[in-house]
Amino acid sequence: MIPQKFWSTAIGALALLTVLLLVLSIKEIKMIGYVGKSDQIVNTISVDGTGDAMAVPDIATFSFTVNKTAATVVEAQKQATDQANAALKAVRDGGVADKDIRTTSYNINPHYEYQSSVCSANGNCRPGKSVLTGYDVSQTTEVKVRDLGKAGALFASIGSLNVENVNSLSFSVDKPESIQAKARGIAITNAEAKARELASQLGVSIVRVISFSENGSSPRPLMYAMDTSNKMMATGAAVAPEISVGEQKITSSVSITYEIK
Repeated sequence: MIPQKFWSTAIGALALLTVLLLVLSIKEIKMIGYVGKSDQIVNTISVDGTGDAMAVPDIATFSFTVNKTAATVVEAQKQATDQANAALKAVRDGGVADKDIRTTSYNINPHYEYQSSVCSANGNCRPGKSVLTGYDVSQTTEVKVRDLGKAGALFASIGSLNVENVNSLSFSVDKPESIQAKARGIAITNAEAKARELASQLGVSIVRVISFSENGSSPRPLMYAMDTSNKMMATGAAVAPEISVGEQKITSSVSITYEIK
């Protein structure tokens, strides 16, 4: 026989469970009327702000290409390698670390020359045609110069080795994050000033920030015309060109929504 105490405990537990389920059910029924509704109505204002920050580039990047043509692939490769290695030595001697030097392309292509048509005395003409006369080998190397004071000297040293295809010189900021943060700070301050002025005109007070978004412009490399450097290299003159890096402008645009009361 089951003790009377067991039945008393079981009935009590069942009663408690029934009450709990009843309370939860009533709460859920009440919530149905609030489905899709906000807990509370929040009054807000939204403003935009912009900020600019200037940065002086501290890195120069350029590339040079060695092109050689010879009767055989082996000979063309040897000539290209010899000149490229000499240029790389000049770059390393100029203080550029190996981590800032990389080969971006290496190509081997057949070299064709067009032979014009030839006519005999009796008027018979042999049509012109392209004839394989050798092979072209080209190697392009990209160099990053961290000491801008040495950039001009590097161009001069490479030019003295008859490497004429030096191009794509650009200047950039090595660590743009701090400049972007500065521009963002200015933009936020600009937005806050607008928000406080607007709140004053409306006769309300700013409580807190509800949302924030930013559209920033990353610094783009400043391209530098290489015409002067190429002319200097073509003449074989070992005169370092004067390099002007200028400034870069970084812009941040922010949108901020404030709760007001």
